[in-house]
Formats: sequence, structure tokens, C-alpha cells
Amino acid sequence: MDIYDPTHLEAHIRKTMAFYHPRCIDPQGGFFHYLRDDGQIDDRSHRHLVSSTRYVVTYALYASYFGEPEYLHWARHGLKYLENHHFQTAYQGYAWSLQDNLVDDDTHHCYGLAFVMLAYATALKAGIDEARDALYRVHRIQTQHLWEPQWQLYADEADRHWHVSAYRGQNANMHSCEALIAAYEATDDTQFLERALQIADAICRRQARQGGGWIWEHYDSQWRIDLEYHRDDPKHLFRPWGYQVGHQTEWAKLLVLLERYRPEATWLLPRACELFLSSVGKGWDDTHGGLVYGLDLDGRICDGDKYFWVQAETLAAAAMLGRRTGDRRFWRWYERIWDFSLRHMIDHRYGAWYRILTPDNRRYTDLKSPAGKVDYHTMGACYDMIAALRAQG
Repeated sequence: MDIYDPTHLEAHIRKTMAFYHPRCIDPQGGFFHYLRDDGQIDDRSHRHLVSSTRYVVTYALYASYFGEPEYLHWARHGLKYLENHHFQTAYQGYAWSLQDNLVDDDTHHCYGLAFVMLAYATALKAGIDEARDALYRVHRIQTQHLWEPQWQLYADEADRHWHVSAYRGQNANMHSCEALIAAYEATDDTQFLERALQIADAICRRQARQGGGWIWEHYDSQWRIDLEYHRDDPKHLFRPWGYQVGHQTEWAKLLVLLERYRPEATWLLPRACELFLSSVGKGWDDTHGGLVYGLDLDGRICDGDKYFWVQAETLAAAAMLGRRTGDRRFWRWYERIWDFSLRHMIDHRYGAWYRILTPDNRRYTDLKSPAGKVDYHTMGACYDMIAALRAQG
């Protein structure tokens, strides 16, 4: 594959989407979330808010980019499931998970609401006008219950009655920033962009100073670093311990996006470059290749596993920074990570990316797409890379 040819990246998106479509579609509503390496459905009855929303994103993006209305139909199919099953009118929230279409976890997660917002914003950008009201609704819910103006950040979770817990996390805020940028692009409403900038400033400058420049994951209710949170569970799916290499580079990507709309915020681009270059330098596995998952307090590898999303988001950030700065270092990282991903992370037989590999690049399991994956990161990164390459000329 020619990684500098947008048509090759388009072909990769098509092959990745073909792994999911149409086998992931549940004609009774929503999508199947658990797929084996060969595409076989592993669990037909359990649904997770993150997968439900990310499917809408992937289908809406695909429909919009390739001009294929069938995929827009299935994006609407996913939105209908969100409204009819995840959304709970009684307490104005979105259920975290469902079993046989009944709520089995009603915790309110800011992380989940961020992806609900992203789903509605992406659908609206793709031409689904009925997503507009729901987009504003989820923004009101998130603001009313979780926004803490004194910190310019969101609280992380609450129980069914919206009693907020003491935990604070950067990951939910990072994805809220992503969703707010998409909401601004869909509506031209500057309130979304201003909120995104507030979050980016608070996390990437104020909070990062506590972490010596990198962004730590976990905090207490006063936004002080919590070094013990999940120290005993470093592989937690959404809240792992340590500095996450992929989150430093994912923030770099978001900062480049924000600079596009607010170039007068002159700190954005230098901070993006700093986060990217410092983290990939420490996070690259010199023995087996690939970017590792976690770094400890001293910047040493504490989790050497290779996750698909870390490679994908870093590729997008490398291309965007390479185009924006003209600095060849970013394109060298682009080439290096693509080389690793093509050799190890991508399933050239069945399509899509393997979720996780051991430090020496072996698969742990044949479950390619558990709850939360759906290759939203990989296809989304390819769209970002294509845009950067075409702007590069």
C-alpha cells in the first residue's frame, strides 16, 4: 500500500468497513458489537453505549465521504437505537450498557455522553438534519450535570440520579473536546468551539504542568493528580494507569484541529508538537516496533502491549503535524508507524485491525471487535490522513 496515495487509504477504509458491513447490522435494531477475527458474531444481545455511538460515526462518515446513501440509512438505524433504547427519558441520560435491550448499567459517564454528541454531530454533518435537536440536548445534559466552570472541565461520572462521584479524568474531557469540535463543524455555533478550547487549555497546559508536561489520566475532585488510581488495574479498558502514549498524540491531533479554527491561540501548535515528539520518542518499542500503551512516572515503559488505536491516532497526528509544520520528523514517524501497522496490526485476510498485541506482537485473542472498538479510530484516522495528504499537495 502506498501510504502517501489517498486512493490507497480510501481502499483501506473500504476494506475495513467491509469487515463490519453488513454483518454488524441487527435488523431488530442497532448493531452487533462483538465480532471475532473472521467476522463471526460472538454476542448478539449485549450493547455498549460506546459501540452504539461509534457505529453511527463510522456509518455517517462513510456515507458522507463516499457519497453512498445506503450507509446514511444505517447511520439513521443506529441513531434510532440510541433514542429508543440507550436514552432514558425518566432521568434524561444514556444507559452505559444494555442486555437484551434492557438497562444493565445506568451509570452516567461523561465519556459516553461525549460519543453521543459526536454521533449526533457527525450525523448532522452527513445530512441527517433530525440529529440537530438531539445534539443540543446532549450538550445541555452534559453541561447541566457535569460541567464544572471553576475548573473549565467536566466531572467524569454520576449515578442514575446524577450524584457525581469524586473521580475526575482527562480521557472523558479529551473525547468531549473532540465531540465539541465536531459539533462546531456541524452547526457553526461558536459555543461548542469555545468550550473545546477551554477544555484543551485546562488539560494540555494547566493539568499537564502537574505531570511535568505530559498529561496524566486520573485526578481527584479538586483536579489533583491521583497516582494510585488503577495502579492495580493498569489494563483497564477506559481508565488505565500511567501516561498513555496514544493520549498524548491524540491530544496533539485535537490541538492542530483547534488551531485551524482559532489560529490566534498561538500556544496550540507548539504544544501539539511537544506532546507528539516527546511521547513517541519514549513510547516506541526499539526491539519489536510499534508504540506501546503505557509509560510510568519516569517515562519508562510500564505496559508494552500494542493497541490498534494508539498506532492509528498517532498516524493521523503525524500526518496533520507534518502538513501543518513542514517538519520532516513527523513524516518519518508516519512512515515508521505505518510500516509496523501494515506488518502486524492489520488483518490482511479478513479486514480491519487487530485490537491488541503482546509486546512481541502476538495476538492475545481472536476477538477482533469487543465493546467499544468498531474501528472508529482506524477509519477516522484514515480520513484525517487523506485530508492532510491532499492539503499537502
